[in-house]
Amino acid sequence: MSLLWLSAALMAATAFVHGVLGERRLIGPLMMLDQGVMGVDLARRVFRLAWHALSLLMLVSAAAVIWPGTPRGLILLIGTAWTATGLFDAVYTRGRHIGWPFLTASGALALLGAA
Repeated sequence: MSLLWLSAALMAATAFVHGVLGERRLIGPLMMLDQGVMGVDLARRVFRLAWHALSLLMLVSAAAVIWPGTPRGLILLIGTAWTATGLFDAVYTRGRHIGWPFLTASGALALLGAA
């Protein structure tokens, strides 16, 4: 059971860092642009909403992994999705995105905890 708690803690930490650092280093600077798609108010609002909605969904994943009675199959699905996302991120960004180890580890811990 402790592996699931570690997974959830890492997912929650990833969500927090995603929200805070993402806002500071990506979303904020993008919102200062006023050209192309970033010149469209609705696009700017949807982009920020989607960014923070993803952080919220990370927290929901964390809660689901440790929620009493969560079916093992759902934990395996969540763990697989996080692991696959992390590995894809590593390949796609050639290891330059800081999030891939945390995504991968969160998923791997969920998979190991569900085993």
